[in-house]
Amino acid sequence: MTYDTNRAGTISLAKRAKAAGVPRFLFSGSCSVYGQGESLDLDENAPFNPVSAYAVSKVDSEAGLAQLADRYFSPVYLRNATAYGHSPCLRIDLVANNLLACALARGDIRIMSDGTPWRPLIHCRDIARAFMAFASAPREIVHNQAVNIGGNPENYQVRDVGDIVQELVPSAKIVYTGEVGADPRNYRVKFDKLARLLPEFKLRYNLRTGMAELKERYLSHGFSLAGFNGDQFVRLRTLKKVLAAAG
Repeated sequence: MTYDTNRAGTISLAKRAKAAGVPRFLFSGSCSVYGQGESLDLDENAPFNPVSAYAVSKVDSEAGLAQLADRYFSPVYLRNATAYGHSPCLRIDLVANNLLACALARGDIRIMSDGTPWRPLIHCRDIARAFMAFASAPREIVHNQAVNIGGNPENYQVRDVGDIVQELVPSAKIVYTGEVGADPRNYRVKFDKLARLLPEFKLRYNLRTGMAELKERYLSHGFSLAGFNGDQFVRLRTLKKVLAAAG
């Protein structure tokens, strides 16, 4: 289902867009394509090493879109860092959102690995702003380019995220459960190309400011243990309910 939706669906949409005369196609990719990184500080030329169907679908989609690129159709591949932050379609299955939600709802900060893997993080609003910037950027700068979307200072180990959450919720204690074992996803990413192509684009959030805002939103909405344990804010649980209802 992941391949049908994320890979075949992407290429199908791109072909229809090209046939309709759409000049630029912005693909929402992911830094997860680097997966089990062979080194740290990975740039856009680093080898792919995906460890999930989702990440494989992103690799394959980039390859398929590149075959459609020509003088009339200009795809761009935005490899987004891991999103976090408040949005109208809130998700708590993203690492930063999850740890803060856990602290507020349960009173502890449950890290399911040993906390050492690296993740690049970016506020969801900064992702949206990047898409706006690439939509209006000169074609000769961005045509058929893959670009990591994020900022060099915004690479964190999972345990660093836990520490920031504890700063925001001092009563919550960090607990390393180890239930997922060694997390194979480990990638620290370079964003120099983004700064070079679009020097005027700057992130408006760092993890501390974005998480402080998210905490206030959680509190103002009365986020509770029911929300943490429920389906509404977890993508896979919500999709399963939708599919069951449609079946």
